[in-house]
Amino acid sequence: MKLEKLSIDGKKDSLEVTDKIFSAKINKKLVSNVLYKTNANYKGRKAKTKQKNEIIGSTSKIYAQKGTGNARHASRKAPIFVGGGVAHGPKGELKYKIRKLNKSEKKLSIASLLVEKNNLKNLIIFNDFNKEIKKTKEMNNILIKFDAKNSLIILDKNSKEKIEKSIKNIPNVKSTDVNHFSAFDIVKYKKLIFTESSIKELEKRYI
Repeated sequence: MKLEKLSIDGKKDSLEVTDKIFSAKINKKLVSNVLYKTNANYKGRKAKTKQKNEIIGSTSKIYAQKGTGNARHASRKAPIFVGGGVAHGPKGELKYKIRKLNKSEKKLSIASLLVEKNNLKNLIIFNDFNKEIKKTKEMNNILIKFDAKNSLIILDKNSKEKIEKSIKNIPNVKSTDVNHFSAFDIVKYKKLIFTESSIKELEKRYI
């Protein structure tokens, strides 16, 4: 199939792309599952409380078992005492299970989201950036021109070198390459922008 390709001057052309990606069936249930796993794996679970056996202090019995009229207790490390261990508390980042994403899940979810972006007219394909753009203001004006102030920009290596410095300080815009984006990134940003070379790289990677 053919998609519209634009130059930064607004000139229109067409680009032949593979049907396997851009005519794929939208699988919302799969996308939802992938987003759940991705979001869960992003969370920094670093909270850690000390269990009873990790508290430093004496393990001696605090008073006699019988004859005091009080409840039976062992050491002061028990969770019911101030300064004691915490029962069933968080155990730190390494204790949590990482939810695995299969390669096929990733590919199919990406294809579904690309089709959806294209259907909603939120997919933009630019010619490769051959001219260096040094000023943030100039890059910002280009994004405003194409109504792409909230966008994920996936660049080929050459284009990345040309515009990376001018784009990194623009809010609500993320630039990356075909190896470092996820379904979560596509959903997070309204517009999805490719360069001609980056979309060809994506086809090689995901077919």
